[in-house]
Amino acid sequence: MTPTLVRQHAFHADSAPRVDLCARARDWSEIQERMLVPLYEAVYERLEVGHATRLLGLRCGSGLALLLAAGRGATVTGVDTSSAERLALARERLLPDASRAGSGGAAAYGGKGRPRARAAARLVDGSARDAAGAQTAGYGLVTVFEPIGCLAGDSEGLGALLADALPLAAPGAAVVLTGWGPPERCATSSVLRVATKLADPLRSARSWRAARRDDLEEVAQRAGLKPDGSGRVACPFGYADVDSAVRGLLSTGLFDAAIAATDAKQVDKELTEALHPHRRPDGTVWMPNVFRYLVARVP
Repeated sequence: MTPTLVRQHAFHADSAPRVDLCARARDWSEIQERMLVPLYEAVYERLEVGHATRLLGLRCGSGLALLLAAGRGATVTGVDTSSAERLALARERLLPDASRAGSGGAAAYGGKGRPRARAAARLVDGSARDAAGAQTAGYGLVTVFEPIGCLAGDSEGLGALLADALPLAAPGAAVVLTGWGPPERCATSSVLRVATKLADPLRSARSWRAARRDDLEEVAQRAGLKPDGSGRVACPFGYADVDSAVRGLLSTGLFDAAIAATDAKQVDKELTEALHPHRRPDGTVWMPNVFRYLVARVP
C-alpha cells in the first residue's frame, strides 16, 4: 500500500519518532511496496494504460507504480512532498542515468530481470502545483495509490491534493483513488490494531480505524468528481520471515505514533506477537487482504 515517515507514501502518522529515514524508505521499497502491485496492475488493465497515456501520480513515494506504467509505455510524472528519501529511490528506478549524474533524464528502468522500458518520466519533490507547466497540462490519468481507510482522518488531506492536481487534468480524465477493503477481508487489520492500542496515550495521534464502504466516494464527491466504476483487488501481504514482516510494516509509518508513545522495542515485541497467527510452518508470514479502488472522472 503516500506509504511518510514523518508523514512517510501511503500510510503515515502525524507524530513520528526519530528513525533512520533512509533505512525506512529502503524497507518500504524493497519489502512493503510490492504488496500493492496487484492493485496497480488491475487499475492499469482496466484503464488500458499504454503509450497514449499521460499519467500524474500523486504521493508517488518510491515510484513502483510509476515504473509499471512506464513499462507499459506511459509518460509519467510523479509528485511527492512527504519523503525525500522515497523520492530519491524513485529517481533511481525511473531515472537511473540521471540519478547517477545528479540531474534530469527520461529513462525508465525495469530493474534486474525485467525488460528495459524507455518512456518520458518526471519526478517533482513538491505538489502538483509545483509540477505545473506547459509540458504538464492535459493528463489523462491521475492516481493516488496511497490507500485511505486505515487511519482516522486519512482522507482529509486528499482535498487539497486533488485541488492542486485537477487543473492539470484533461476534461474526462480518470482519477483513481484507493483504499483498504472491509476489515473482515483484511487479515492485516488485526496487526494494525497494535498501533492503536499502543498509541492510546497520545490522544492527538492518528490511529487505525476500519475502512468505511463509501470512503472513496465521499472524497470524490468533495472534489467535484463523477464516479465511473470501482473494483476490489486481492493484495496479500507475504514476507520471507517475521523480521521482514516487522520491517515492512514499520516502513509504512503506521506504527510511529505507537513508538513515540512507548518505545521501538515494545512495538517490535507486540508486533511480532500479533504476527504469530499468520506465520506458516516454513517460517513465512502470509496475510490475505483486499483493497478497493474508485475510478472517477474530471467534469
